[in-house]
Amino acid sequence: MKKETTKSAKAIRTRNNVLIHILLAVLAFIWVFPVLWVIMTSFRAEKGSYVSTFFPKAFTLDNYIKLFTDTTILNFPKMFMNTLVIAIFSCLLSTFFVLSAAYCLSRMRFKMRKPYMNMAMILGLFPGFMSMVAVYFILKAVGLTEGSLIRLALILCYSGGAALGFQIAKGFFDTTPYAIDEAAMIDGCTRWQVFTKITLPLSKPIIIYTILTSFISPWVDFIFAKVICRANADQYTVAIGLWKMLEKEYIDNWYTCFAAGAVLISIPIAILFLKLQKYYVNGMTGAVKG
Repeated sequence: MKKETTKSAKAIRTRNNVLIHILLAVLAFIWVFPVLWVIMTSFRAEKGSYVSTFFPKAFTLDNYIKLFTDTTILNFPKMFMNTLVIAIFSCLLSTFFVLSAAYCLSRMRFKMRKPYMNMAMILGLFPGFMSMVAVYFILKAVGLTEGSLIRLALILCYSGGAALGFQIAKGFFDTTPYAIDEAAMIDGCTRWQVFTKITLPLSKPIIIYTILTSFISPWVDFIFAKVICRANADQYTVAIGLWKMLEKEYIDNWYTCFAAGAVLISIPIAILFLKLQKYYVNGMTGAVKG
């Protein structure tokens, strides 16, 4: 009787595992299908956005070549460099702001600490683009909406409110024993030295996580970039450039180039995630435990 019960339980477990794996396979296919379609479209030789077949009739590299050679209408290399510069500087500033705020709120006790954290949590419920009109007029008032200063304006937009997203980093810092800080201060370290020479070296996972998230936001943002850049084509980012490729006057000649551009801008993010995935997961795990 016991053997029969064991066999029955094993059969049920096997059936459940099979059903779960089938479901996961279907979900994986649904997720991967658009990615495969974009990649195949980027190598498609036929022009235009309307085709009768899913698989291209002929493959070519001309779409990738055109992105970097045909700069008369849409200067993709310039857009790519604009986005790279903005993303790098925004990432550096945002990472510093987030880690500094998280450390202060994790290690220090001061007036208005709790109200600030509550306020930050409430503000985090609202999307950032709700403030874009006010932000644009503030930037315009100080003269940051024309010429090369647009890049500075975008960097300020992306990094200015970064400290409000301190919660995950704070959760990670909370897992580090406070006794380490006390021992360092007894030995003569200042708060800054404890932060830079002790806490940060012990917090590599959350630093990597913060860098990744801080880099991705400006890299893929469209709304703020479009509002601030307006008609300044020489300051466009790749998000605006890809959007322009789908406009009525460009879509017939640039649709396959749009797919090629989408593939190219995804490569840096994919490489970063693949190389730093271990630290990313450890950072999230430590923050949840904290």
